Amino acid sequence: MTTSAEDRTLVLLRHAEPEPGGVGQHDRDRSLTDRGREEAQHIGRWLREQGIGCDAVKCSPAQRTRETMAELAAAGCPEAEVEIEHRLYDARAEDVLAVAREAPEDASVVLLIGHAPGLPGATSMLADGEGSEQAHDLLAEGFPPAAAAVLRFSGHWSDLAFGAATLDRFHVPEYTA
Repeated sequence: MTTSAEDRTLVLLRHAEPEPGGVGQHDRDRSLTDRGREEAQHIGRWLREQGIGCDAVKCSPAQRTRETMAELAAAGCPEAEVEIEHRLYDARAEDVLAVAREAPEDASVVLLIGHAPGLPGATSMLADGEGSEQAHDLLAEGFPPAAAAVLRFSGHWSDLAFGAATLDRFHVPEYTA
């Protein structure tokens, strides 16, 4: 995606459907289900079809988020080098904002792969009702696994703040809706 240096796109993607946790299994070690793999590949194809290539990718260290990223890449979503970002695991909205604000200045499109409730909270607070009415209506129905919020704003990543973005698109694979 070609944008000017000041036009930014932030994609917040919740990991796809994980296996339920087993007895004694750490939450970070949960893998994707077969359905979760399909969801992640769907989102990868959707991002590619939307022309949303990623200049930078930051991913929670959890197994399910790393597997989601691998499935996105397998589906042809342009993959930048993936950076594991520990603050995205068990993140609050403020943590998601802090990670986004540290994106490389030469990146026009940044993808963050994480978890609820941090990503849904950050999406709502970043857009604060601004943007596509349809996208906000879908967001109001929930932020299920493999949902992707596409936010846009102008400025430097370090200037990103709650209320400074618009929610351009919100996509949920049909079979998770």
